[in-house]
Amino acid sequence: MPSVNGKVVFITGGARGIGCETARLLVKRGAKVVLVDVDAGPLAEVVAELGPSAVSAVADVRDLSSMQAAVRRGVEAFGRIDAVLANAGIGTYGSIRNIDPVMFQRIVDINLVGVFHTVRAALPALIESKGYVLLVASLAAFSPAPGLSPYAATKAGVEQLASGLRLEVDYLGVGVGSAHMSWVDTPMVRDAKDDLGAFAEMLTLLPWPLNKTTTVDKCAAAFVDGLANRKRRVYVPGWVRFLGWAKPIVTSRVGERSTIGHVPRLVPAMDEQAAALGRGTSARYDADES
Repeated sequence: MPSVNGKVVFITGGARGIGCETARLLVKRGAKVVLVDVDAGPLAEVVAELGPSAVSAVADVRDLSSMQAAVRRGVEAFGRIDAVLANAGIGTYGSIRNIDPVMFQRIVDINLVGVFHTVRAALPALIESKGYVLLVASLAAFSPAPGLSPYAATKAGVEQLASGLRLEVDYLGVGVGSAHMSWVDTPMVRDAKDDLGAFAEMLTLLPWPLNKTTTVDKCAAAFVDGLANRKRRVYVPGWVRFLGWAKPIVTSRVGERSTIGHVPRLVPAMDEQAAALGRGTSARYDADES
């Protein structure tokens, strides 16, 4: 049975949420982890908790040289990189009509360009180890939600980046997967619910099972299984795969019918609430970080 025991896994966005919980589970199962984040304090706490099986690199996914240095840090510490989890990402507040263009650029730079930088920096090590990379996309890659269009656009880009990369590096022995999660109980999702009452209400109005939230530990378990088995797709929960297959229906007039009637009320409310906050993202990400 495939295992992560003895493997070295490079994780971006490793200081909290899914990245942090995945690292904990990987170490529990015998792996070593290289954790990357811009938030030095929480990152140091996680590495101290995980002990000698973990090393950290404070790095910004928007900066290729920073990511290359982080990869070197991992190779110097453990001798190689066997797998990469490109997990760093943020969410933003505001519709296309009202989002601050600077914030739109920022989510693209972190969620999409940052994934490219992670892959580009790690590929030499992955080619040497004939390793595997899991790019974190989302259910949003094929099922957009009103008010979250910038996020969905970046995640659709990540899905296509994974699909193209897979074709390019298969002959080199490198495996590529993409992860597609529905709502996960992460700090990012909790902050959005707390900040935007209209967002929290929108989640309750989504049809079942789109209105359900998955725990972080269940998501981490699915990611570890994907890393161990070099999966092409990781779906969290499993029903998300069917939504991927049904994308033409989901984005049709019929598929949009259950949501579009709420848009005239909820999207302006989300924009007003975001404007009242005076920021375009969670307070924890409001500083210049990923």
